[in-house]
Amino acid sequence: MPVFSYKALNSSGGVATGELDAADRPDALRMLDKKGLQPVSLKESTGGTVPSASKNKAKSKDSEPEKVSAKAKNDEIPDGPLKLKRAEVVMFTEELADMLGAGLQLEPALKAMESRQELGNLKNVAYKIRQVVRDGMNFSSALKRVSPSFGPLYCSLAAAGEASGALDTILKRQAHYLKTLQELQGRLILAMIYPAFLVLAGIGVSIVFVTTLIPQLTELIKSTPGGKLPAPIQWMTSIADHLGAYWYIYLILLIAGGLFFKAWKDNDVNKPTWDRTKLKMPLIGPVISSRFYVQFLETMANLVENGLPLLRALELSRDATQNLSLRGELNRVIDQVGDGRAFSRALIRTGAFPALFVDMISVGEQTGKLDISLRRAAERYDKELDKDLQRIMALIMPTVLIIMAGLIGAMAYLMITAIFQTISNLNG
Repeated sequence: MPVFSYKALNSSGGVATGELDAADRPDALRMLDKKGLQPVSLKESTGGTVPSASKNKAKSKDSEPEKVSAKAKNDEIPDGPLKLKRAEVVMFTEELADMLGAGLQLEPALKAMESRQELGNLKNVAYKIRQVVRDGMNFSSALKRVSPSFGPLYCSLAAAGEASGALDTILKRQAHYLKTLQELQGRLILAMIYPAFLVLAGIGVSIVFVTTLIPQLTELIKSTPGGKLPAPIQWMTSIADHLGAYWYIYLILLIAGGLFFKAWKDNDVNKPTWDRTKLKMPLIGPVISSRFYVQFLETMANLVENGLPLLRALELSRDATQNLSLRGELNRVIDQVGDGRAFSRALIRTGAFPALFVDMISVGEQTGKLDISLRRAAERYDKELDKDLQRIMALIMPTVLIIMAGLIGAMAYLMITAIFQTISNLNG
């Protein structure tokens, strides 16, 4: 059986060294974990064996408590994938990025997160990820296996960080992105409270108009000599009667249409078309494009800065792109770069990227500082993204006000017109 030499930290912070018998490296890591040691280095010895007496002594001293502790730990953690809230994902990312940035290796960092009392469910996630990593799986694949809450984009960026050796930097930027998204959602919810109240109030007023006031006014006009309903009120009355009789059919059609649309856009064949359509939508399209540019440029900057070849950096950045239409464009760029064409020239030939985007990358190629140009371009598009989001937030309130004012104002105008016509008929 192989013999492994180790150097590890014990629970009191001291350094422990020694050798142990293990079937393979993951088995040796598990044995150190049972002893409460955080490995700093672990190498297979070229020869020699661990003295049997020493092994037996250690086993008799530690095996029973360790078995009980491991069993208790496994009993506390639920089976299957663990789901996390967005705030928990942000906390996990920030904690891990800080520890990796401070010089800890991945496994000791995850071990330290397990020992934190205030992390709650994150301790279970860290424990499961560490066990999977110990068995030889890379960190990005372990994330995907342990929790679906990290998502494909998160896992792809983690894979890029592992490949470039800049996992801590990638995680910090991902934590910033997730926090920005969380703040945006919070601001959007707060901004939508008042418009939502206006919409509900407008719907309530419309229902009262259609179901109570207009029918009463209709009866009043019909009872007057020569009373005749104005054409708009006749149309509204007809529409209200029709909806009152067949509302359930329209509800079924609406639900069926929603289900059909969801099935269509979730079909793998139609996903590129839907992603392309989203890019062309007013207001939403520029936000999606700016978000892609920021993510793509930051990822590329980190990968190139850490020495990855351009082609490999492009492939990893493509894998981190969720929009299939944009991913297809990146595939075309990768094919051309693989054939020896310059990065900026490949972007120009696709025709899918803005001139500013291409120009800043071209400057980086000419100066030999591509990573710096990529990062500057990312900062610029980050500002553009913020402007687009602020523009959308600023348009929500007046748009809702105009729609509701128009709807209620039209109904009020029709009511007043009908009342004046009734008074005119009575005077005549």
